Order: sequence, then C-alpha cells, then structure tokens
Amino acid sequence: MAEASKAVSVTVEHEQHEAEPPHQAMFLVLSYLPVYEVVLMSQVCTSLRDAVNNDILPWLNVTVERPLSWRLNDEILLKVTSKANGRLKILTLINCMHVTDEGLQRVVEQNPLINKLRIPACTGITPEGVLRAVETLCQRSNCLKTLSINGIYNVQKDHLDMLIMNLGKNHPLGEQQKQQPVYYHERGSFSVFKHEESQRLIDLEICPRCSEVRMVYDCPRGHCMRREWPLSPCRGCKFCIPRCENCGGCIESGEVEEGACEDIFCLECWLQLPKCSFCNKPYCKQHTNWWCTSSDSSLICKVCDENSHGYTYTTDVL
Repeated sequence: MAEASKAVSVTVEHEQHEAEPPHQAMFLVLSYLPVYEVVLMSQVCTSLRDAVNNDILPWLNVTVERPLSWRLNDEILLKVTSKANGRLKILTLINCMHVTDEGLQRVVEQNPLINKLRIPACTGITPEGVLRAVETLCQRSNCLKTLSINGIYNVQKDHLDMLIMNLGKNHPLGEQQKQQPVYYHERGSFSVFKHEESQRLIDLEICPRCSEVRMVYDCPRGHCMRREWPLSPCRGCKFCIPRCENCGGCIESGEVEEGACEDIFCLECWLQLPKCSFCNKPYCKQHTNWWCTSSDSSLICKVCDENSHGYTYTTDVL
C-alpha cells in the first residue's frame, strides 16, 4: 500500500514537472492588456512572469485605468514606462489624477516614439503641460498622431489652436478633413484594435453652438433633424444637445426618460431596456452591473434595494 502511494506521488510530481508552457498566443495578448491585467498575468506561471519582466512587447502600449488610476503617480509612471526602453508607442492614462505635468514631460522625453497620447480626466495635468509634451513629441520625432485630453481643466481656444497646429505637422490636410464622427454613447472607449483611419487628431473642438472647447458629438441617426435647428446638422456638446446614454441619439425636450443611474434615454431605448420592478427605471449599458435581484429573481436597482434593506451601497463615480 505504501509503495502504491509512493508511486502515485512520484507520478503526480512527474506530471507537474512536465506541465506544458502557455500557448504562444498568450504572449502576444500581453501587449493588448492594461497594466493591471499584465501584472495579474505575470502571476499565472513562470513563463508569463519572465515575459512580463524581461520582454518589452507587453510595455509598448501602456494603459492605466481603474483600479490602478488613483494609485499612479509620477514616479510609478516613470518606472512602468521605462520598461519599454524608450520605444513606448501608446500611452493611455484614464482618471490618473496624481500624474502631473512634470511626470508626463519626463515620460515623453524618454519615449519620443509615442504616437497616441490619451490622458482623459488626468486633472493633475494642466493645458500648458499638455502643450509642452505635444511640442516635445512633435519636434523630436513627428510620431504623435492622436491626442485625447477631455476632462483636463481650463483648456482654452488658444491651447486648442496650438495643439492642432503641432499635431497637423504629422497629418496631410486631406487626413485632417476626413476625421470620423464621434458618438456620445461610445465616448471613453479606447481600443488597441481600432483602425488607424478611425482615429481623430484631438478629441476636443469648438462647439458650434456655444463656442466652448468641449467634446462635440455627432448624431448616429441617419436622418436626424432637430426642430430647433432645421438648417444645421445635429452636432454639439452634451450641454447644448442632450443625448441618449444608450444609443447616442439626440433627444427632444419632451422625450427625455431618466434611468436608475440618473442618465437619460430616448423613449425608444427606454422602452427596450429591462427595468427595476419597483421604480420602473432602467440602467444604461455602463451600469448593468449595478442590478440586484430579489427573492423572486426580479431585477431591482440599487436605490430601491437600499430602501428595502435599510443600507447604502458605495459605488464609483464615473
């Protein structure tokens, strides 16, 4: 009996020793993952750990989002981007409020090949810091092709003009005039799989209605004609033209429907979405994970669930 147990033990150890390494495709996937998931992948096995620690491929495209956004500061950012050995191509920092002008400048000086710089809602960075970084990249390599800075405070028309002038050096006039439309319900969706031709020079522009520097959205509906402006296209910032959170279409003043997440919907989308059993309000696509279920498996929004149980949820603010 003892010999049989020993034989089984030796067999198990032998099988563990001969465990096959991950499929080669797993190593290619690393370069498409945000930093948080790259770190998690490095803990799966020694092969992936060595790839993350020793290969620059996972670090050519650096994306930092929640839950790491609030932890990232200038020093950590420099350590992460230095793993690319000066060959960083895409830098995406979403809601990284502790990154400053100095931290961004050090990164761009060490990585002149950056062609996409996305820093939305990085409130520790100023318009002057963005302009300085863009000028550095455009003067040294002329590689920068896309800039996303929505959510950075106090961007004025003068800043926008200077940014467009610098970015325009890398784009023929024909390319600048063929920029793709931007839809409200697709805002903030950054994907490494998007085609180059779908990218815009800069995400901000002058709103044709209020003349402020903001994100300007197009209407995804093919035949949209708002009664308020019958001779002009349906384009404007979110303050000038209310839009449906679900489809991005413009909403007439009498058709606004509110969701449980306090976002607004057009009547067509509101009718199609699942709703809370108590307040009869839906969630938008971004907040579908906020649904709760009752004892009879019906859907309940968090507000109604709080009221029925007497406690309060804490949720991240988008």
